[in-house]
Amino acid sequence: MNFPFFVAKRYLISKKSKSVINIISGISVAGVTVGTMALFVVLSVFNGFDGLIKSLFNSFDPDIKILPLEGKNFEVDSAILVSLSKIDGVLCYATVIEEEALLKTNERQYIATIKGVSENYIDVSGVDTMIYEGEFLLQSEQYPFMVVGYGVATFLSAGVSYNTPIKVFAPKRKASVDMLNPENDFNSEQIMISGVFNIQKEFNEKFVFVPESFAAQLLDYENKISYIEVKLNQNLSDSESEKVRENIEQLMGKNFEVKNRYQQNAALYKIMQSEKWIIFLILSFILTIASFNVVGSLAMLIIDKKADIATLRALGANEKSIRKIFLMEGWLISISGAVIGLFLGVTLCFTQKMLGFVPFPEQGFIIQEYPVEMQLFDFLSVFAVVVVIGYIAAWYPVRYITKNYIS
Repeated sequence: MNFPFFVAKRYLISKKSKSVINIISGISVAGVTVGTMALFVVLSVFNGFDGLIKSLFNSFDPDIKILPLEGKNFEVDSAILVSLSKIDGVLCYATVIEEEALLKTNERQYIATIKGVSENYIDVSGVDTMIYEGEFLLQSEQYPFMVVGYGVATFLSAGVSYNTPIKVFAPKRKASVDMLNPENDFNSEQIMISGVFNIQKEFNEKFVFVPESFAAQLLDYENKISYIEVKLNQNLSDSESEKVRENIEQLMGKNFEVKNRYQQNAALYKIMQSEKWIIFLILSFILTIASFNVVGSLAMLIIDKKADIATLRALGANEKSIRKIFLMEGWLISISGAVIGLFLGVTLCFTQKMLGFVPFPEQGFIIQEYPVEMQLFDFLSVFAVVVVIGYIAAWYPVRYITKNYIS
């Protein structure tokens, strides 16, 4: 067995009478343990929220979105749509008309964004899996229906059980301004609610879904759409998906922009990634402060063991070996705290994932308990940070304090 490691281990976990030094060393291990556990648990919870938010956005946003570079709409080219469906990797697509409109009930009115979608929209989007009430039904044999966000329904005091049609108003595109009868400047239609979706506050308070034909009639869209949503084969890798996006971009030409999921919400993904690293740095700083206990513990140990140092010198141990003993002692404190902290952190996260014993405080949210997602990269990163901090915390007292006792 390595001699410095053997002596350092004896100093840390000696079975003989316990001294103040042993107690301080135990407190140092406990401090590193708590800091390590907190760092891993917080990162895992952040990963859980990160995955939750991405899944919510993915249920609303398509794999690929095709938009015009200029203007809010463009004419549908059936030949391009046929070519689009034949691109390798494209599973299906849906055309969408999007515009703001006024929704009105007997007592309230609300400005929402209407999404008029084609019949196969649920093949492209996962909105139908986020239905809170009713069903995602936009068209029966005789009547069109509307699916609204939870926030819109709440504000309008409307829902599936609301028996009165919702009145929808949108400005006429080619009408002149009628000062005497302003209502003549608006198209109006009536529609019933068939379902309420609950995805995320931003979507819940903004969007309502209607049939594409209903939106086209209301908004005076003649053979025009706002954008195209495309669903890709789910077994494609990231590089293959990017290749499909480039093929679509080449097909559509320079007058269109073709965005993948990341590009559709680039700011959101950048912010989430930045937040994770900021949290990591803040908690690492807190862990660094906790590791100052190691400095005090080693300083007191070196002073307490000055007789042992003299004995080791008499037995032929050189300065490097003696310093290595106390450096190894500091490392053992940090590594012990890291291992125990990571074990407790993994146990806590696994228990939360299986049992959900820590509930989410906000009532009515899409989840009932805090989400957690453990990642190997976080595990290794936390361990590496603790080991590095432990080495730095041990190096100072070993390098400077031992000068007074090794000569």
